[in-house]
Amino acid sequence: MSTPNGWTSRTIGSLTSFLNSGISRPFVEENIGLPVLRSNNVQWGRIVLDDIKYWHEVDPRGADLSKVVPHAGDILINFVNGSRTELGKAAHYKGELSPCIASTNFFIVRFDPNNMLPTFANYYFQSQEYRRALHRIVGFTGQGSFNKKELGNTRMSTPPLDEQRRIAEILGAWDEAIEKVGDLIQAKLKLKRGLMQKLFPAREEGQWVPLKKVAKRLTRKVGNEAVSVLSITATVGFVDQAEKFSRVIAGAQLERYTLLKKGEFAYNKGNSKPYPQGCIYRLREFERGAVPHVYFSFAINNPDADPEFYRYYFEAGGLNRQLCRMINAGVRNDGLLNLNADDFFKCKVPQPSLARQQQLATMFATLDNEIDALKKLHAALDTQKRGLMQQLLTGKKRVKVDAEEAARA
Repeated sequence: MSTPNGWTSRTIGSLTSFLNSGISRPFVEENIGLPVLRSNNVQWGRIVLDDIKYWHEVDPRGADLSKVVPHAGDILINFVNGSRTELGKAAHYKGELSPCIASTNFFIVRFDPNNMLPTFANYYFQSQEYRRALHRIVGFTGQGSFNKKELGNTRMSTPPLDEQRRIAEILGAWDEAIEKVGDLIQAKLKLKRGLMQKLFPAREEGQWVPLKKVAKRLTRKVGNEAVSVLSITATVGFVDQAEKFSRVIAGAQLERYTLLKKGEFAYNKGNSKPYPQGCIYRLREFERGAVPHVYFSFAINNPDADPEFYRYYFEAGGLNRQLCRMINAGVRNDGLLNLNADDFFKCKVPQPSLARQQQLATMFATLDNEIDALKKLHAALDTQKRGLMQQLLTGKKRVKVDAEEAARA
């Protein structure tokens, strides 16, 4: 690709004043001195302060920790990772944890302020141009990696500082809009969780009945039907195994699968962080599908029971307390919780009046529609921003910089 008029093509190494990797140590949970930024703390374009670990302010092995302390304005680049989609992820460190140290799988990149603005660099390292450059230098064996020399020799086209600043301002405005929508999504989700905790009783108050009084277990076989093979993930619900995991199951393998139809439920006994006692989802995304026989599949068949009410009740983890008491200690060799079907269907569920069930289901459905609309807006803004990045960071679309701004640069 040709260099845009007025831009320069230079190696990353020639644009930096400091480029060094972090340090490897047995970091600990206890706050013993310096916080450590590790791979999980850097996502594409941003620092996240979840699951922070720590190390001594004076290294017991005698290393000079000042060489692994990022400064505000540095870019952290992950150069070793087992995931192709995560390798190379980079973010602008703004002093979120100061002082701190970087772990060994990061390069600390400090650009010369006369050559590169960190705000512009942060967007470059999210771009398709950077991804393509990575593809040329990355080697994948057990883990993907690239070294300091390979990164330093990678070329990038850079505009003058005034144009860098303007590009970063434009893209920053998009990020602010995306962040605001993201905050709205989180606020709606928090409201939904709060309402669920308030409106779905955790203890047996009012009218409660065994699950088997409002539902019947399903054990129908798939037979010769051509259907998608589905599994349940804790955070998403039903997914097509062929699409999600590239796993094809056919013929005799399907004999032990259960045929589930739209509107019916399945309980996945696999434990997970969001649902330690397993999760229950209602099939809504597919007309029908085959699910593993180890799932407990069922349909709400009581005329005084609204399936959507129970969908939200299960989503809220309404059975968790009872399941926790019923599940035998430990997890089986197949990763499933020790629970039999009879005990599961003995779990008690609330059964308020049908009108009340429908009222609650409608309220949560309205909230879900609002959340889905915000998520679509968030995705659309992100897609538009990435399209604009591609134009601005390659010089295909140029920004206007007035004379006063150019003089300041």
